[in-house]
Amino acid sequence: MFPVLVLQTTLADKGPPRIGWMEQFTVIDSPLPAPRVPLTNGEGSQVFLADFKGKVVLVNFWATWCAPCVREMPGIDKLQAKLGGKDFTVVAVNEDRGGAARARPFIERLGMTHLALYVDSKMAMMRAFKVNGLPTSFLLDREGRIVGKLEGIAEWDTPEVENLIRYYTKQRTSAETSPGPAISG
Repeated sequence: MFPVLVLQTTLADKGPPRIGWMEQFTVIDSPLPAPRVPLTNGEGSQVFLADFKGKVVLVNFWATWCAPCVREMPGIDKLQAKLGGKDFTVVAVNEDRGGAARARPFIERLGMTHLALYVDSKMAMMRAFKVNGLPTSFLLDREGRIVGKLEGIAEWDTPEVENLIRYYTKQRTSAETSPGPAISG
């Protein structure tokens, strides 16, 4: 009997798939930590993006007066319904000056039941992220670093978005990939 030699090749990581609506997704080669600016959740409590560490987070800036935002919000709600959980969540940040009192009826009118309400009524987070226009979305890795950005509208409940999100949810954190402590003996 002859020994069988199996050659295993690893293909270089070509980065996240960027097709269809995700062609406009800009990968950030040197990810930086997301700004530490508080948001207000639907119950009126302060929340920080760091509270979501361990998950891939899509941060979407939107407003009720923004026609492209209105168009994409139902898709973002569907994305949260499909992929939201222990590995991924959407933080849709409302930028209306009226805050939750303005955003909540809008969300209810559109029948969106999967997104949590987050407001940035003083636009501090929007300024910290240097958002130029709405809608704008950022993707954070499990460590809370900004790994990508998409300016403008997208259809968020599409296979290409799911593939992009899954690419990042499969990425391991530096804590998971770093060697453990040396064992002396």
